[in-house]
Amino acid sequence: MQAVIIAAGESTRFWPLSNKHKHKSQTHLLGKPLIYWTIKGLVENGIKDIVVVRSPHSAIQEALDKENVRQLADGVKISYVVQEKPLGTGNALYQAKDLITEPFFVVWPNKINSQEIVKKMLDTKAEAVLVGAQTEKPSKEFGMISTENGVQITEKPEQTTSNIRVVGAYFFQPDFFSYYDKLENHHETDFVDAINLYVKDKKTEVVVVPEDIPSLKYSWELFGLLDILLASEYFKGGKGKDVEIGENVIIKNEEQVYIGSNAKIQAGTVIVGPVYIGDNCIIGYNNVLRGPLNLEAGVVTGAFMEIKHSIVQRNTHFHSGYLGDSIIGEDCRFGSGFISANKRFDRAKVKVRINEEKIDTDLDAFGCAVGDGAAFGIHSGTMPGVLIGFECIIGPGVHIFKNLEDKSYIREQPKEI
Repeated sequence: MQAVIIAAGESTRFWPLSNKHKHKSQTHLLGKPLIYWTIKGLVENGIKDIVVVRSPHSAIQEALDKENVRQLADGVKISYVVQEKPLGTGNALYQAKDLITEPFFVVWPNKINSQEIVKKMLDTKAEAVLVGAQTEKPSKEFGMISTENGVQITEKPEQTTSNIRVVGAYFFQPDFFSYYDKLENHHETDFVDAINLYVKDKKTEVVVVPEDIPSLKYSWELFGLLDILLASEYFKGGKGKDVEIGENVIIKNEEQVYIGSNAKIQAGTVIVGPVYIGDNCIIGYNNVLRGPLNLEAGVVTGAFMEIKHSIVQRNTHFHSGYLGDSIIGEDCRFGSGFISANKRFDRAKVKVRINEEKIDTDLDAFGCAVGDGAAFGIHSGTMPGVLIGFECIIGPGVHIFKNLEDKSYIREQPKEI
């Protein structure tokens, strides 16, 4: 059997943590990009011939080469095809047509629980398998699966009687592509049209899982993925090689704290698991780290820094201050006294503006999301739900109340807030 991972598309709603060179599945958790965990789950089910569909400028192939995914098991083969334009899932999958000769799975790269999902799919004897998750809140954000008069998917329905929403994992025979060719019209959501045509002729089963992982449309959905990984068999407490722990360091829930090789934890720091600290991290004196927390390799903090429930990518440095419920990209710099506000005064759910639309995160606490290479001066800060683009520069004493586009330079506090 084979698998196709759809890692193409522009992922504009995942901004500021993605761009044309960096697909959202390259975001690291527990020391590996998300797509690595998805591939690992496939391989653990014996699926070793995997095709990755990527965008033209994406560096996802280089990222996976660095992770040596072919060493997960003997015989692992990773092939890559390019979707030249973002024309939808059906078009993306069609790019893999010439490489598919066996029954195959289709998954998205954020399916970090692919090991569990695919195992359930393999237990069926069907020619086609669709995976859905039970939901009490049908939404126009998702396709819904109906089984009343045969299996059928309705894409983002205004109204529905189904309580099963599409998860984004499928199993087809190689002849699926001939059904895609039969469609009279091709459009962004024609993948659903092809599926509905296909399942009419095939023995089809719907595997219903109790709960789906986040779809990863938005950056803050990474928190849900982190929770899943920290609760999985992939996360275990312990220490790597040559770890240095200073005096009077307190580690609570030690079985849920991992400290990577060559990391240094300076004196007086308190760590409350679950916490992942990557290789070569340096945690300064008298820090407070409160999980769930993910610090990737090379993160450095100065004295008196508190980080609570956040995800920080590689080689980002903090001096002192507070970071709460936030997601920070690679190679960022935060000057002394940085503060991220993470709750509204009225304690309502935090809303975020994306593409001129205000989105309810459904989170009581959400600080900020910051793209790679951003720099903050001393005594700067962000208000709840603010998104900061790639390589932005925020001057000393500046507090950000609104989103900043990539490469913005805010030298002084804006007069209009």
